Amino acid sequence: MSTSNHATVPSNWNVPNALTTLRIVLVPFFGWALLADGGDSVLWRCVAFGIFAVAMITDKIDGDIARKHNLVTDFGKIADPMADKAMTGMGFIGLSIIGELWWWVTILVLLREWSVTVMRLSVAKHVVIAAKRSGKIKTVLQTLALGLLVLPLREVDGSLGSVTEALWWVAVVVMAAAVALTVWTGVEFFKDALLQRRDRRSAASV
Repeated sequence: MSTSNHATVPSNWNVPNALTTLRIVLVPFFGWALLADGGDSVLWRCVAFGIFAVAMITDKIDGDIARKHNLVTDFGKIADPMADKAMTGMGFIGLSIIGELWWWVTILVLLREWSVTVMRLSVAKHVVIAAKRSGKIKTVLQTLALGLLVLPLREVDGSLGSVTEALWWVAVVVMAAAVALTVWTGVEFFKDALLQRRDRRSAASV
């Protein structure tokens, strides 16, 4: 009687992939809430923040579940970063549309994020580029800055006005740090990718 040594391939129909799909579905609703009334509605800006927060929380949860229960799938490997980039990309674009963020910041960040994602997927079969700590810090800073800027911090008057104004400046500083780290990690990624490809070609020619 023979036994199989092949590991069981997890089904795509699992909780982590469902949460990833949920994040993708939430993107247009997030964008609509953020852009409602030209971004001047306190209520809809708070709704947009709630959707963004749910998306970011489920991103952490689905990753933890997938690793803990060995539910990492090819679909998840592709869809998970796409869902993240779609949600944060909508955040950057939406904030620029309503005048909360300069367009050059949005264009710079999105060019970096999507070029790295496309490059990572295109070389995945040949080159494995591990995520660095600086990249994780960049993601945290982007998420924090976007979350704060999505909130209607400059639309609040009265006694809370000074508090929300201070939070807005905190968001600006965090966003500046996030943009700087976004550019730096992008340069690091492409440098590592090119070095690994060169080493691989050198090894193949020996």
